[in-house]
Amino acid sequence: MTKIPVYQPSLSGREKEYVIDCLDSTWISSKGEYINRFEQEFSKKIGVNHAITVSNGTVALHLALIALGISSEDEVIVPSLTYIASVNAISYTGAHPIFVDSLYDTWQMDPNDIIKKITPRTRAIMVVHLYGHPCDMDAIMQIASEHNLYVIEDCAEAFGSKYKENVVGSIGDIATFSFFGNKTITTGEGGMVVTNSSSLAEKVMHYKGQGLAKNREYWHDVIGYNYRMTNICAAIGLAQIEQADDFIYRKREIATRYRQYLSECPIEVHHDFLDGLHTYWMVSILTNDTQDRDKLRTYLANNGIETRPLFHPIHTMPMYSNQPYHYPIAEDLAKRGINLPSWPTMTIQQQDLVIHTIHQYFQDKP
Repeated sequence: MTKIPVYQPSLSGREKEYVIDCLDSTWISSKGEYINRFEQEFSKKIGVNHAITVSNGTVALHLALIALGISSEDEVIVPSLTYIASVNAISYTGAHPIFVDSLYDTWQMDPNDIIKKITPRTRAIMVVHLYGHPCDMDAIMQIASEHNLYVIEDCAEAFGSKYKENVVGSIGDIATFSFFGNKTITTGEGGMVVTNSSSLAEKVMHYKGQGLAKNREYWHDVIGYNYRMTNICAAIGLAQIEQADDFIYRKREIATRYRQYLSECPIEVHHDFLDGLHTYWMVSILTNDTQDRDKLRTYLANNGIETRPLFHPIHTMPMYSNQPYHYPIAEDLAKRGINLPSWPTMTIQQQDLVIHTIHQYFQDKP
């Protein structure tokens, strides 16, 4: 029986108050004051001109790509070490995902490998700020500028993270966020598309609401989608964003404590490598020995502690395994990586149990 989950949301703010107010208003679908309030507060937090709510993080990526005009003739560069949604969204448009390898220090996409993968068909770079650590945005933005490419930031795991002084999501042409139940702030299911471009924001709004024309009732002038967030979800999101700074502070505190008390174990705790702010969506470790990864996870599970493996590199999956390249760093990180329990309201006692059990595994190991 799991005593310590890998993650659980904190809903101790005004979530219930706002949801009840939403129910009392009877505005429970995709219109209502909480949609506007959540979008306004989110845009302020990220430092962008436009924030548009959507039903989840995957459709946010799809909308961002559509707004940029990405289609079947195009290639989009994306890290192989990411969650499947990043790549699936590219495939939804008919475009071709082109994978790049990772860097050992940050675990983020390798700018030098991006350069190698650019072809005449390349239209965009999809940056994924994996596990809350920012990518090297100066290098990536310079590459994009030199080759006239769009930059999409997938910030699903990096709400509140910073590259230097810039909040991730405010640097590229367009960016997306996820508010699934295990994200830093949650709406249960939900997402956001953000941009400083008014024209891109208008396209996202147009496509997310079934392609409804502006000035003619029930007239649809493009093939659109039903990608709208509900007012109830936005009510939860508004309450969450009010607590966001505390959540991030606590996550960084948990990461620091893991690093301090696991320093004598043959593992490496993921940490900041660039000038900015790592928000530790999940505190993650690498075992020194690939054989230890699954054995340690089993040992923790037998003691009631849930963990997760790092994502499998997407190029290893059957529908995306047709590219003639190798991604050795992504593969190595995935074989050795573990996400540890690390939610904002995790107690010191719970964290101590995780730490003690990891120490015990290495002590008991023959």
